[in-house]
Amino acid sequence: MLRIGLTGGIGSGKSTVAGLLAARGAHVVDADRIAREVLEPGTPGLAAVVEAFGAGVLTPEGTLDRPALAAIVFADPAARARLDGIVHPLVRARAAELVAEAPQDAVVVQDVPLLVETGQSARYDLVLVVEADLDTRLARLAQRGVAEDDARARIAAQATDEQRRAVADVVLDNSGPLTGLETQVDRFWTERVAPALR
Repeated sequence: MLRIGLTGGIGSGKSTVAGLLAARGAHVVDADRIAREVLEPGTPGLAAVVEAFGAGVLTPEGTLDRPALAAIVFADPAARARLDGIVHPLVRARAAELVAEAPQDAVVVQDVPLLVETGQSARYDLVLVVEADLDTRLARLAQRGVAEDDARARIAAQATDEQRRAVADVVLDNSGPLTGLETQVDRFWTERVAPALR
């Protein structure tokens, strides 16, 4: 099994890269998707978040009100650390289950937004970092409906490009068109993934 840690800042295009790798046969384990799964209604994760932050982080339907929670945790590092202490162990446990289900000869790509921040780089055979310039990231986040102040706060709360590059085996630049990114992913697969599978 070849284990690849995929990371990058919010709006850098990790999901796009994950999709391109999946199209080449990789098994993708998406930490963001798992983080949503472990906070679904009725889960111990959601109960723990409500206990920590109050019923104000729930919608009237009983689901997690993500904007309300984000407003709390992105403005307060202690609150963010408290949330991370609840969510990260749940995500890691579920990710480990999904990795264990993959075939032994699989290429497993774990899409981990906070790979650097949580000190997980040593767990992977390769660390793949996706970057994009700040203006591009802000534009992408605006298209998702994220206000610029909120986008800048989220970017500031994450590791810097320099911190990510320090643990990267390969860096992909996703500031340009999709065709350029596809070319870089092809090169990564040919030069780094395929030889490891022989």
